[in-house]
Amino acid sequence: MEASPTREELKAVAARVDQLIMLCQRLADENRSLRQSQEAMVSERANLLAKNEQARSRVEAMIARLKSLEQNP
Repeated sequence: MEASPTREELKAVAARVDQLIMLCQRLADENRSLRQSQEAMVSERANLLAKNEQARSRVEAMIARLKSLEQNP
């Protein structure tokens, strides 16, 4: 016959379950925060890529104007 768990063993198991619940909540909060940070970074990256493309287009346009000035003195 198997011995039933003692009151102290049950308290220890309950305490461990409470710790695991708190850990799961902390990890869920951290995961949510990391996902929000990732979304912000993805958005910022897209904005920076767009600005970079605009700058590249402006530089190319300036180069084209300078070349046309060289060819038409």
